[in-house]
Amino acid sequence: MRALFVCLALLISVPGPLLAQSAVPPAPYANAQLPDPRQEAEAKELMETLRCVTCQSQSIADSDAAMAGDMRHQVRSRIAAGEEPEAIRRSMIARYGDYISYAPHMDGATWPLFLLPVILLLAVALLIWRRLGRGGKRDA
Repeated sequence: MRALFVCLALLISVPGPLLAQSAVPPAPYANAQLPDPRQEAEAKELMETLRCVTCQSQSIADSDAAMAGDMRHQVRSRIAAGEEPEAIRRSMIARYGDYISYAPHMDGATWPLFLLPVILLLAVALLIWRRLGRGGKRDA
């Protein structure tokens, strides 16, 4: 009976990820460059500053994830339509959150992330200074 449950569990869990793969082809501009070299350069520059939400460690320009392909298509098609890269960046951040930007802006929610390393460095420097100050007094 136990073997039957193990077999059923394997049959259910193994094909799950395989069935989840999309049979839909990638978006047209996911892997194809724009015909205008200036527009493609703008798109490439913008894509290198946006993080893939699936991979989380690669830019959408470098990622092979399907989501990154969709995001590349969005960037290229919007640039081809004449939209400014900064407007595209703002709309992508509004849609996916601040995390997708490799250059986050400082606001009320992110200022601790910028300030905390400075505070930690000052605390470590103070501890070292006090330790060295005490050590010098003992030797005298």
